[in-house]
Amino acid sequence: MVIRFGPAGASDSFYGQGHKSSLEMPQWLAEKGLNAYEYQCTRGVKIGEKMAVRLGELCAERDIQLSVHAPYYINLSTSDPDLQVKSKRHLLKSLMAARFMGAKVVVFHPGSGSGPDREGLLTAAKALFKEVLAEAAAAGLSDIRLAPETMGKRNMLGSLEEVLDLCELGEQVVPAVDFGHMHAVSGGKFIDKQAYARVLDRIEARLGREYAQNLHIHFSPVEFTGAGEKRHRTALETDFGPDFTPLAEILTERNLTPTIICESAGRQAEDSLFYRAIYWQKKEGGQSPLQDVTFIEKNRQGD
Repeated sequence: MVIRFGPAGASDSFYGQGHKSSLEMPQWLAEKGLNAYEYQCTRGVKIGEKMAVRLGELCAERDIQLSVHAPYYINLSTSDPDLQVKSKRHLLKSLMAARFMGAKVVVFHPGSGSGPDREGLLTAAKALFKEVLAEAAAAGLSDIRLAPETMGKRNMLGSLEEVLDLCELGEQVVPAVDFGHMHAVSGGKFIDKQAYARVLDRIEARLGREYAQNLHIHFSPVEFTGAGEKRHRTALETDFGPDFTPLAEILTERNLTPTIICESAGRQAEDSLFYRAIYWQKKEGGQSPLQDVTFIEKNRQGD
């Protein structure tokens, strides 16, 4: 396994350079030296089978690993029968799109955690998620990983422990760890290696070494308030954390091989390159083809 870096969706520069189709993304990313791409179905699964298959072929030709972000409309904790059906449908459609693409992971938001009975909401979410896993197995889709994401708002299900509870429901389920979200909901605590180490150690303790070794990570600077995440920022805005350098250090020390998806606002690919350069700079004996120091300084200046 190798460590992978790439964007969630397309940077502003992708469209600014005249590109319009997601089918142009694999070549664009490959030319930059990126090797991961998270296709966004956040507003619904609208990609057709033919296009999904072709996107998968183009990514495979360039060794770009695909993942899918499922629609935001999913709410596993809802008590509304209609919303339960829709939530299951969104996840199953996302899995089918991933199948057509050859994507390995479908990331999703678990649902609402608002109200006095959070434990009851988690119990409801687990019950509905078990139905999703059963239907995925019946449809032959259980080989694609479903990844509940750690969330950045206090009123949403998605603490690390809640995500790990969901992961324990089946081998198909893996955590999607968004360190920007965790930084926000913790009030800005992801500033040193110890903070990252605690998360990685907890994942390994509950799920096993393989899960920590090949983690699916989201990373971007996040602005937050007392309620948690407010908006995503970019690595150019140095007032916002979390800091990637301590994570890069611990990844190299432990020889971990995650996929790191960047969700920076409008600069997903550029910040992916920035984080990739930091990683290679920290890796003992490693030299990035991006000439790390120069690239990092240019990024800080906004060039």
